[in-house]
Amino acid sequence: MIDLFEKAVPVLIEGFWVTLRIGLFSILFASLLGLGAALMRTARHPLVSGTALAYSTVFRGTPLLIQLFLLYYGIGTLAFVHDQPILWWLFSDGARCAILAIALNSGAYMSEAIRGGLQSVPAGQLDAAASCGMSGLQIFRRIRFPLAIRQAFPAYSNELVLAIKGTSLASTIAVMELTGFARRLMSQSYLIVETFVIAGILYLAINVTLLGCAWLVERGLGIRSGE
Repeated sequence: MIDLFEKAVPVLIEGFWVTLRIGLFSILFASLLGLGAALMRTARHPLVSGTALAYSTVFRGTPLLIQLFLLYYGIGTLAFVHDQPILWWLFSDGARCAILAIALNSGAYMSEAIRGGLQSVPAGQLDAAASCGMSGLQIFRRIRFPLAIRQAFPAYSNELVLAIKGTSLASTIAVMELTGFARRLMSQSYLIVETFVIAGILYLAINVTLLGCAWLVERGLGIRSGE
């Protein structure tokens, strides 16, 4: 058992950093996509709101694994993609495809959480702000967005954890992240339980840290204290 820890931990730590990098980039891009799609969903133009609805429906209604395969093994093999340097740079690398797939998937869920928060802001507060002479941008920045975030943040923070757990699927497209290294060690040592227990602890460490940060943000927003 001690020999396993001495051999496994350094290898899994290497995968841990890959997982962390994929997860954090995915969360960053998913947050931007989620906010953009939520704003589009609340737009009055039917084409704009319909496009955001279609995006949300497709990526929430299909498994992340299928999305990952379509991006890497589907789009990544098209001749058009090979001829475009930027697209080839994106789709030729498994880690970048994993970031894109997780960001698109998580962004769809985040957009619904943020949209719900935006729509929960009382119209009376917006009308009062407008009557005070605030512009539309000022109303959004000072009133609508802060109130929406208070409502959406619990669901948003839950999606952060799901995004990190989604990184484990990156190993299916030959990305050597935490789960990928765990599978390699398992095939070499045949100690399935012990290897994946260590991997699970490392995943737990990431998510506990994320949840702790989310808890601090929620306290700052007055969500948990009911302020």
